[in-house]
Amino acid sequence: MKTEFYDTENISSYDKDISSGQAFGRLLPLLKKHIRGLLLCLFLLASATTMTISWPILIRKAIDDHISQGDFKGLIYTVAAIAAIQVTALLLQYIQRIRLEIIGQNVMVELKSKLFDHILSLDITFFDKNPVGRLLARIESDTESLRLLFTNTAVLVIGDILLITGIYAVMFYYHWRLALILICFLPLTVILTIIVSRVTSSRFLAVRKKMAEITATITEFLHGMSIVQIFHRGAYARARLNEVNRLKFKDQSYGEIAFVVFFNTVFFFQYLTIATTLFFSVIWVKSGILTVGTISMFIILIWRSFDPIFRVSEQLSTIQKAVAGAKRIFALLMEKSSLPQPAQPVVWQKLEKGIKFENVSFSYTNDGTFALRNAGFEIPVGKRVALVGATGGGKTTVISLLLRLYDPQEGRITVDGIDIRNIATENLRRRFALVLQDIILFPGNIRDNIALEARDITEEKIIRAAQTVEADRFIRKLSENYQTEVSEKGSNFSRGERQLLSFARALAHDPDILLLDEATSSVDPETERIIQNSLQKLLAGRTSIIVAHRLSTILDVDQILVIRKGEIIERGTHTELILKPDGYYSKLFHLQFKNRNGVLNNVR
Repeated sequence: MKTEFYDTENISSYDKDISSGQAFGRLLPLLKKHIRGLLLCLFLLASATTMTISWPILIRKAIDDHISQGDFKGLIYTVAAIAAIQVTALLLQYIQRIRLEIIGQNVMVELKSKLFDHILSLDITFFDKNPVGRLLARIESDTESLRLLFTNTAVLVIGDILLITGIYAVMFYYHWRLALILICFLPLTVILTIIVSRVTSSRFLAVRKKMAEITATITEFLHGMSIVQIFHRGAYARARLNEVNRLKFKDQSYGEIAFVVFFNTVFFFQYLTIATTLFFSVIWVKSGILTVGTISMFIILIWRSFDPIFRVSEQLSTIQKAVAGAKRIFALLMEKSSLPQPAQPVVWQKLEKGIKFENVSFSYTNDGTFALRNAGFEIPVGKRVALVGATGGGKTTVISLLLRLYDPQEGRITVDGIDIRNIATENLRRRFALVLQDIILFPGNIRDNIALEARDITEEKIIRAAQTVEADRFIRKLSENYQTEVSEKGSNFSRGERQLLSFARALAHDPDILLLDEATSSVDPETERIIQNSLQKLLAGRTSIIVAHRLSTILDVDQILVIRKGEIIERGTHTELILKPDGYYSKLFHLQFKNRNGVLNNVR
């Protein structure tokens, strides 16, 4: 896969439309509950800034009133006052930073939870189009950029604005002529800062996108590390990552070089301002308008006035990243599910009549290729139906549509005569249990993976479900039994054991409808025998849909639907279909059992 795949990195259709103002406007409701804490932080910041400005004034006093007059005692008091002011200012800054960091962390935790909850509400189509790495970047990296802006950069900017305002106020108070000359350099610096910001903003947005690409690329290869190593694809993986890193380096280096030029220019302005101060001081000192203490105070204040400019310049990259992150986060929050929820959902308590597909057609793409075409069939309550056919024929699509992971383009699906689009998805899916070929286990212990935090599933139900599928047999051999921790992807269990756990999970939830998607294709014959014996009890009287490649597992179902290229081409029981010598099912069966005659007892 080429890196160009990620050139269109936008997750949401709103990524290009949302403005910075709209993005940060969505952040304000999260800050409202912390308004008192924020006002306290602002007060502490203003107090610390005032103290920071006051000590250069005391320096002036020490030079003009004490040192020039030989007043050693007065000098001691002034120096002590400077020290007390500095200690108090540091203490206020410490309290302010701690308080603000607590508020910032709380806001970001709430934002991450809101973002994750929203992602959970999106439909499967969204996840089909967006790699895991991109979503991780938005949940973690982009929110971290916002946190840094809120707890660090924003405070520095506000504090620096107060500092510059206070510095020039002091300058004008003590010598307005000199202050008027020096303030002429301020607009030049501000204009230069704005130019650098505009020049680098697009680059920093590009860097954020490249960072998401890097995360996505690393995630892909880490997930498939066994394949990378087995097929010696290390060089390919390195080349992919190096290419993305190269593109990121190109954009980032451009911005960093711009900042180097900017900093050097600001340094030049700083020395030029001090030189101007000294030049005019020679004139005004002789005339008695300016004192040595005032000159010293002015030079200290000039140095301090450029500190905020340097800090803001250093924080420009953080600001750009945070702005880009905010736009990306809130654009994602604006993304809507393509599966609209009914305005007045019908309450569906239990399957009482059956399931019906009415001329259902569905396509994953818009190119006219249908995964399912004009599918029509009924499944009465308590009956078992099997879906068979070649890979890619549309069998799994039937299950996905029934669970309303997607909506069909044509036709409708009903349960007990109710269109599933009129039922809230949470209510609809609660009636189903799904067992997949690819077993998914989550962090936690065995008990948690079976119950999935369902409150109505007791310890007794968990053990009974495990015993039914004979998973209890291997669980009891573990040192911690049902409290045994499940490692990543359940790698501390064999594939057959993981499959048995997924069966126990389905049983424990006691669904109205059981969906089995190639559920026994990955287990050994002995484990398959165990599962088949258990399924006889499980499936008795329970509405079930079974997707199977192993035809030996569906010989006694009530109906078999043969699907080929999205169309149902045959239907009937095993006996009815096997007696069609030229039938598609009959050919499939005899390909799997060349030496058998299709009689049920012989297959067993």
